[in-house]
Amino acid sequence: MNIKSEKAEGQKSSAAGAVPKKLVPFGGYYTNKVPGHDPELTETGPGTPMGEYMRAFWHPVCMAIELTDTPRFLKILGEELVAFRDGSGAVGVLHAHCVHRGASLEYGAIQEHGIKCCYHGMVFDVDGSCLHVPFPNGEEKEAEKYACSIQQGAYKAVERHGLVFAYMGPPDKEPPFPEWEGDFTVAPTDELVPYSNFQHCNWLQVQDNAADNYHPTALHAGKNVVNGKYQGTTFDEVGAKSMEVAPDMHFAPVQQGRSLACAGARRVDKDRMFVRVQHQVLPNLSLHAYTSEDGAKKKLFSRFHIIRWTVPVDDENSKMIGWRVMGPGIDTRGIGDKSLVGYESIDFLEGQVAMRRPERFGKYKLEELPPIPTNHREREHYKDAQYAPGDYEAIISQRPIAVHSLENPTKFDAGLFLFRKMLRDAVRGTNPAASAENFADWFRANAGSPNSYCSGNVFDLPEAETVEQEVANRRALTKKLVAILTDSEALKGEERAQFVREKFESLEASMKA
Repeated sequence: MNIKSEKAEGQKSSAAGAVPKKLVPFGGYYTNKVPGHDPELTETGPGTPMGEYMRAFWHPVCMAIELTDTPRFLKILGEELVAFRDGSGAVGVLHAHCVHRGASLEYGAIQEHGIKCCYHGMVFDVDGSCLHVPFPNGEEKEAEKYACSIQQGAYKAVERHGLVFAYMGPPDKEPPFPEWEGDFTVAPTDELVPYSNFQHCNWLQVQDNAADNYHPTALHAGKNVVNGKYQGTTFDEVGAKSMEVAPDMHFAPVQQGRSLACAGARRVDKDRMFVRVQHQVLPNLSLHAYTSEDGAKKKLFSRFHIIRWTVPVDDENSKMIGWRVMGPGIDTRGIGDKSLVGYESIDFLEGQVAMRRPERFGKYKLEELPPIPTNHREREHYKDAQYAPGDYEAIISQRPIAVHSLENPTKFDAGLFLFRKMLRDAVRGTNPAASAENFADWFRANAGSPNSYCSGNVFDLPEAETVEQEVANRRALTKKLVAILTDSEALKGEERAQFVREKFESLEASMKA
C-alpha cells in the first residue's frame, strides 16, 4: 500500500489545500494555516457517504445499565435519540423528538408497552407505532385514525451481554447481527464484561489508534512517564513489557477487503517471539488479542481479549464501546479486574478514559453513571494526565477532527492509512465485496458468525545470530501466520482452532530448522 497515495486522497478531500511545507527554523509562521478535515471519512450524519455506509451495520449505542426508570438521551451518528426498556422488557431506540410537536421523549414516561410523551400524552411502542392518543371521550375512532397516521422514528434494538445494539439503516436491508465465531471465542470459564468510554473527538482518529501498532513503544512505555508518576497507562505496570517492544508489522487486507489483519512480531527474550494479530473490521470494529501478555510461556492461537466498536456520536465526539473478556481462559496471568470495567471505566491502560481512576472511584461507584468531563483541560486530574498521558489524551488532542493533510506519516503508519483506504474503497464502491449489501450477504453466508484473524501467539524461537536474519525472521513469521489464518477460513470452531495450532507448530519447527 502506498501511504503517499492515501495521504493525497486525504488532501484532495480537504476543504482547503495542503499546507505548504517550510523547513525553516522557527518557521511556525509558514505552517500556521490549518486546512479542512476529510469529510468523506469523518462526517457520519444522515446523507453523508460514511454515515450511510455505517447505517448498514449494527452498532452498540449504550450499556444496558444506562436504561433505568427514565429514558436515556443519546446521540449516535449525529441523530438525537432516546433509549429505554419498557415494563414488558422490550428495548426501544426512538428519535428523541416526538413526531406530534417535537417535545423530547427524554422527558417521557416509560409505560408497560412503549413510552408516553410528556407534552400531550401520545404513547409510542418500541417500533415507533402510536399506541394511544388522548382524545376526549367519545372521539376514540378519531383518535385511532390519528394514531394510524403517525409513526415515531424508531430503530430495531437488541441486547447482548450488557450492551444495547441498534440497526439504523433501511429496515428491508437489515443484516444479521454478527456473532463473531458464534460466541466471540469466549471460553466456558470466561465472560463478556461491557464497557463504554466517551471520546471528545471524531470517530476515525479513535479507530486509527487501534490500527496504530507502533504507538505503545512511546505512549504506553514506562520510561516515558514523567518523574515516575505512574497512573496505569503503561504495559510494564501489568508486567507486559513485551508490548512496548517495537514490532515488525505485516498489514494484510483479508476477507476480500472487508477487514485488515495487523500482525506484529516482537522479541520477548532470546528464546521466545511474541506475535499478536489484531483484526480491524469495516467500518468500526476492532478485535484484540491478550493485552497483558508477558511472553513467559508458549501460547498458540489465544483469542479475543477486547471486542470494541468506535461509534460516532457526532462529527466531533465518539465512544469506544464493547466488551472486555474476563476469566482464566483468556487472562492466563490473572491481571484483569472486573470491578474496574464499566461505564467510563476500564481496568487496563487507564488513560483510555477521560475521567482518571482517582476521580472516578473517589466519587462514584462502578454501577453509577458519572457526568463525563466536557473539556480535557478542565479535568480535575489534568496535570496528572500530563505526567502520564494515555490514549485519550493522544487521540483527542489531535483536534476535534484530525486534519489528515497535515500528517507526515512513516512506514509504521501503514496500517491506519491502509484501513482508511479500505474505508474509502467501501464507501465509493470501488471494492464491491465491502459494499453494505455484499457485507450483509457475507454475514448471511457465514450464518452471522464469521471467523476472525485475531490471535495472540508466543513461539519458542531462538534469537537469530545476526540482526539482519532476526529482522527477516520476524517479517517472515508475520506473513506466514496470516497466510495460515487465511487458509483456515473455510473451517469453524474447534476444527479450525486445531488446524491453526497444528500449522503454527509446523511453522515454528520449520523456522528453527
